[in-house]
Amino acid sequence: MTTFDESVVQAVLTHMNDDHADDSLLIVRAFADPQATTATMVGLDATAGRWTAEVEDTTTAVEVPWPIEVTERADLRKAVVVLYEQACERLGVEPRGH
Repeated sequence: MTTFDESVVQAVLTHMNDDHADDSLLIVRAFADPQATTATMVGLDATAGRWTAEVEDTTTAVEVPWPIEVTERADLRKAVVVLYEQACERLGVEPRGH
């Protein structure tokens, strides 16, 4: 399994949590719990992204497998975008341009 340097992981987490918090929430709602009120990306590897989500005052761990093969850093962005687009489709939400 491919693992990423901690600096890469932290860069992705910071970007997702600072710039794409709404996208993370859509992903969690689509693939884990539609009642989630917040989502924070807390980890990732070559197989999945990981979030914590608030659902009815309870923090829940969520793991969502990447929809494409991830073998290098550039694949992470593609995987998140595809996951976001799939989440929008599942929830009937119009995707925003990224």
